[in-house]
Amino acid sequence: MEKITSFTIDHTRLLPGVYVSRKDHPGGQTITTFDLRMTRPNHEPVMNTAEMHAIEHLAATFLRNHAKYGDRTIYFGPMGCRTGFYLLLSGDYESRDIVPLMKELFAFIADFEGEVPGASEKDCGNCLDMNLPMAKYLASRYLKEVLEQITDRQLIYPE
Repeated sequence: MEKITSFTIDHTRLLPGVYVSRKDHPGGQTITTFDLRMTRPNHEPVMNTAEMHAIEHLAATFLRNHAKYGDRTIYFGPMGCRTGFYLLLSGDYESRDIVPLMKELFAFIADFEGEVPGASEKDCGNCLDMNLPMAKYLASRYLKEVLEQITDRQLIYPE
């Protein structure tokens, strides 16, 4: 079988950042998949599922309710390797286009207070596996260390 595109990225040189992972064109419409890399692959510990789960709930809720991007949000979810998330938006975008949205999103998560949306037995299949304090910490770190000072090396996959 042919290697899928995401497995052809040199993860030894990949930094935390915001990357266009791929663009698909179902029915003539463009869907842009973003790689929101929060930790450096194979160089630092991966995120635990509890904080990733809390980030997923908060981010999906925020994005689907966003005034501009709500109806363009197709999916937000975790990477299996636990180093980041995938965001799929309807439209043809470049990484730099969504940096303001990502700053807004991760500031929302970093400052969030209260019950995580959908974190109940009725609404979620694993509602006990949530860690809001760690989700807030990771969101704050990504915002300050990556998004607020992002460089081209963190916007374009390494060659």
